[in-house]
Amino acid sequence: MALTPQEGEVAFDAPGANKPCKTWYKIYGDVSSHQGPALVGLHGGPGTGHEYLSPLIDINGKYSIPVVFYDQVGCGRSTHFREKYGDTTFWTFELFIKELDNLLDHLQLREKGFYLLGQSWGGMLGGAYAALKPKGLRKLVLASAPASIPLMLKGERELLAALPEPVRTTLEECDKKGDHESDEFETAAKEFYGRHVCRLDPYPDDVLYAFKNLKDDPSAYHTM
Repeated sequence: MALTPQEGEVAFDAPGANKPCKTWYKIYGDVSSHQGPALVGLHGGPGTGHEYLSPLIDINGKYSIPVVFYDQVGCGRSTHFREKYGDTTFWTFELFIKELDNLLDHLQLREKGFYLLGQSWGGMLGGAYAALKPKGLRKLVLASAPASIPLMLKGERELLAALPEPVRTTLEECDKKGDHESDEFETAAKEFYGRHVCRLDPYPDDVLYAFKNLKDDPSAYHTM
């Protein structure tokens, strides 16, 4: 049986945005009638969008737990800030924490409680948010989320060193030049992604959406 989601938008007062902003969300299940906590998915990137977290929909189908997806500002159907590319005073943890708070309050999830599942960057956001001991948080699930940036970078260097030539050299040279848009970089990066990001061939459509979102607007990703 296909599940029909509810979609909506909530106004968001993004600090320093100087323009009206919104967060787009999608919900599988009914957060108003459900007696227990809902699950909120925090996508990676920042900037990949929510689509690749779609397997979480099964949680609603199997356990009737409402599942909330949203596109963080800067990607997908939420407000974009291409004019803030490179602005480290704008793209901060505080921005995304305030957006999450705003969404939780709008959906009135505090009293019944909520679960958070954060993947990659979403896990970093979830960890930072949980450290604030927000009202209503019942559980936090971290999926492929780094606890240490230095250790993450060390691991990435080890994975890079294990790549075949000339893939490794191409990635290293493009990174030094800040070239993340050329055909050479994208071809070499595909080899890395195929080994360490998604091993399915071809990529599922929802994973392709993540790459599309990052390519469409890399402002948050490249800045942070």
